[in-house]
Amino acid sequence: MTTPPNGPFVLVEPQVASVPLVLDSPHSGDWIPAGLPLAVSEWDLRESEDSFVDQLWAEAPAHGATLLAATFSRAYVDPNRHAGDVDPELLDGPWPHPMSPSGKARIGKAVVWRTLEDGRPIHTRRLAAAEVAARIDGCLLPYQQALAALIDAAHARHGVCFHVNCHSMRAVAGPMGEGGSGTARADIVLGDRDGSTCSAEFTALVRDTLSGFGYDVRINDPYKGVELVRVSGDPARGRHSLQLELNKRLYMDEATRRRTAGFDVLRRDLNRLLATLADHARHASR
Repeated sequence: MTTPPNGPFVLVEPQVASVPLVLDSPHSGDWIPAGLPLAVSEWDLRESEDSFVDQLWAEAPAHGATLLAATFSRAYVDPNRHAGDVDPELLDGPWPHPMSPSGKARIGKAVVWRTLEDGRPIHTRRLAAAEVAARIDGCLLPYQQALAALIDAAHARHGVCFHVNCHSMRAVAGPMGEGGSGTARADIVLGDRDGSTCSAEFTALVRDTLSGFGYDVRINDPYKGVELVRVSGDPARGRHSLQLELNKRLYMDEATRRRTAGFDVLRRDLNRLLATLADHARHASR
């Protein structure tokens, strides 16, 4: 089986009058098929997941927003990568499609990861091109196409769309983390690829709202945004796409991967942010 039994994503439509606000959580899924040639435990494999992020943003539809969440694990295939971002060192033969490995591929984090954060190889052998292609076709492409369709529909209806790409990050950078191993992360990092994927106004609105709640918020430091905001954001056309990284220490114990009391506090604050963003999107709609 190369696709989760209930599909590669969950889509929750607005529960009230819709506003041009789309949220997606590409890394909160946890489905990993049986029978993979793994050199590590499934527990270790899942360290890359953005645990509980879809739950933190679950109130979005109550504000008129749309919420899309992947059901498959990022460790299986990473939907925040271009389909051509294939790592040649992962393959046991030639790749029959156009290939454009990124800097992520060089550190083992292409569309299918080759190594864990600590550098350990994930697989016991190299993968056949067909194995990698099945992951892309069964999970990555349907997810990316669904997100693009949601943004297109909101933009067509309202003349504008605001997209928040929802993630979480380690409290402290790992061996291959941006900024260097051991670097403590801020509470929240916003990424707009140096202003290229959304307006400065929208980035500032999110930053100022969260800062007003008492959070330490950074912009493009160290995360600028990757594939999903890159292809979704076009502020000159009224398409605003912002990556938002939440520090895991705010809501979970990274060692046990269990929610802490901070989960409810953070979800409450994100609900307040959602109210602000929905109001902003409503007033920007034509």
